[in-house]
Amino acid sequence: MRKQKLYLLILLVALLTINSIFFISKLKKQENSILSGPYAPKINPADFSTRITNPYFNMPTGKKMVYESKTGEGTERIEVLIPGWTKEIMGVETLVFWDRVYFNGELVEDTRDYLAQDNQGNVWYFGENVDNYENGILGNHHGEWIAGFDGALPGIWMKANPKPGDEYRQEYYKGEAEDVGRVDEIGVSVTTPLGTFVDCVKIFEWTPLESTTAYKYHCSEIGGTALEEDKEKVELIEVNLNGAANINLPDAYADEGVISTP
Repeated sequence: MRKQKLYLLILLVALLTINSIFFISKLKKQENSILSGPYAPKINPADFSTRITNPYFNMPTGKKMVYESKTGEGTERIEVLIPGWTKEIMGVETLVFWDRVYFNGELVEDTRDYLAQDNQGNVWYFGENVDNYENGILGNHHGEWIAGFDGALPGIWMKANPKPGDEYRQEYYKGEAEDVGRVDEIGVSVTTPLGTFVDCVKIFEWTPLESTTAYKYHCSEIGGTALEEDKEKVELIEVNLNGAANINLPDAYADEGVISTP
């Protein structure tokens, strides 16, 4: 009986080892396929617009989306707002994707992401300004980067016509922001507390800078992310097309070059 248990233990260890090797190999293959060559996207400002209409990621002015994640330590709430503010980056007028994260009711992160859509329908990511808080006090700006500065370059947030197997850089600031996306499936169904969505794109996200990975589901029924899965689930709980209307631009964001357009 002891020998039998020992054999089973050895078999379990062997299976776990094989699975780990396969996973590392898979990531290495992705790294080699998307990161091996030079990255130099051609950015012509005339090709971009702040009118973001991608079916899986659209940003009409006034849109608000709310997400929630429950952990053993508490509840994380994420509010995404599209007030209609803009900022020029690399000569491109970008639209502000305002993302605020609260943990147990306390603001822990305030981010302004800058996006624009090209004339093919791809949504591009041109950087972010980040304010990280601890106990209500601004602590640092870790994670901040802006395309065109210090070698940083824009990446694609959402493809115009995503197909399984598509791989692309989502951002590029060497050693700081190097997220990569891969389209795993299309036509996926996802259920959140808000309801069930049947036309979703499943995207695997990873970075060579960390071991963490995530899956995101972007759905045409809501024109954005419905679910994120990593260690915890982040689920969509609210969509309000007028929830971000008529928000005054804070002076601090104006100092960063953000403009409030009529």
